[in-house]
Amino acid sequence: MQSSNHRLRDIEQHHPLLAAGADVEAGSLGTGVMVGGPNAGHSAGNRTVWFIQDSCGMVCATMTWFLVLYAEFVVNFVMLLPAKNFWYSLLNGATFNSLAVLALASHLRTMLTDPGAVPKGNATKEYMESLQLKPGEVIYKCPKCCSIKPERAHHCSICKRCIRKMDHHCPWVNNCVGEKNQRFFVLFTMYIALISAHALGLSGMHFFTCIKVQWNECSDFSPGVSVLLLIFLCLEAILFLTFTAVMFGTQIHSICNDETEIERLKNEKPTWERHMRWDGMKSVFGGPPSLLWCNPFTGLRLRRLLVVTQGRRGGSEFSV
Repeated sequence: MQSSNHRLRDIEQHHPLLAAGADVEAGSLGTGVMVGGPNAGHSAGNRTVWFIQDSCGMVCATMTWFLVLYAEFVVNFVMLLPAKNFWYSLLNGATFNSLAVLALASHLRTMLTDPGAVPKGNATKEYMESLQLKPGEVIYKCPKCCSIKPERAHHCSICKRCIRKMDHHCPWVNNCVGEKNQRFFVLFTMYIALISAHALGLSGMHFFTCIKVQWNECSDFSPGVSVLLLIFLCLEAILFLTFTAVMFGTQIHSICNDETEIERLKNEKPTWERHMRWDGMKSVFGGPPSLLWCNPFTGLRLRRLLVVTQGRRGGSEFSV
């Protein structure tokens, strides 16, 4: 598509002409806006929940919830409730369950938040003319989703969309990690790492206590069942702790260097103004350092989760 004022190139690699936060069409994207289907640009008032219909991702996300709830069951019913020390059970139970709720809430926010998808099919002649580009300026079009690619956007083959500041697609949250949901993914990895470490510590204490007395006095379950449940919990906690701790450190490093994982792997030279260290953290988490950074419920509005009866199905995501 060419005119006397500008050129449009069909390439997949992103280039800096559209700002990462720029609205790319009249129905610009907002957090929680459904953007799928043939009519990609819904109005900002038609708010629905973002969800990717990917079989592998849905299975992985379900497994994540199952494993966290399994850990809740073992910690509460095998270790804490049968314990004779009331305050030990109360404090550890309140801590573990609070962290588990925060982890699952962070998982939901990551999975159900639009990561920064660029509207499909906006590379039309009419829209190109509306950009009022200067002579000689070049913008870039994704040949896969037929959209104009903003700076630092990459195409995700699973989401079937171009995602602003796409870091990677994570099947465990069934979504891309991008500009608008990276903070929730960081919180998810942090809280999973914390409850995994806590579960390992509680399991060690439980084993040590039960060795000194009869196993029947340590749990309401039989000794064999208790040992099997605890062994599986320890294996789960070790795997989750290792994976999420590494991922958390990687994400913090990427944020502090203002470089996504894709940009690092492709060795892309920065053409944007980089926000280093605390500036990068502020740009992702919003505002100066505070406890709100650790709150996955920040900015959540109930109306965004209400059922939209006129939601449209299409693409790889749907509205609920």
